[in-house]
Amino acid sequence: MKKIFITLLFIALTLNVFGQRKERQERIKALKVAFITEKLELTTDEAEKFWPIYNAHEKEMEMLRLNAREQRRNLKIEDLNEAEAKKALNDFLAFEKEQHTLKNDLIESLLTAIPAKKIILLKLVEEQFKKQMLKELQKRREQFRKNRP
Repeated sequence: MKKIFITLLFIALTLNVFGQRKERQERIKALKVAFITEKLELTTDEAEKFWPIYNAHEKEMEMLRLNAREQRRNLKIEDLNEAEAKKALNDFLAFEKEQHTLKNDLIESLLTAIPAKKIILLKLVEEQFKKQMLKELQKRREQFRKNRP
């Protein structure tokens, strides 16, 4: 009985953590949308064209990153022979090329939705958003450390 209870408790806590992570990701995504929309000063017409293109790109990039992360996790460097190391290196290069291709595709697609100047600004705004999020994370970690007994 005790084992069943512990197992159920573990499952409930795990599901709760995953739920919180999903909520956090959705909240960050909403903040990013608001931040980009405000900074780029997108008109309604521009926003209607921009967001489907941008969201599709973000989804593709996330899938690519997850795939690359999985490959890295499964990589045991100490067990690799030279041929396997070269294959892993080629996989890394293929990842970089695919990222570059997706970025080029994004720019080409966005040129149909917003002016080139706003596309350049988008890159700067994305970097600003990342910096702001990292600062906030660091600030929260420091507060957590201070409040910990």
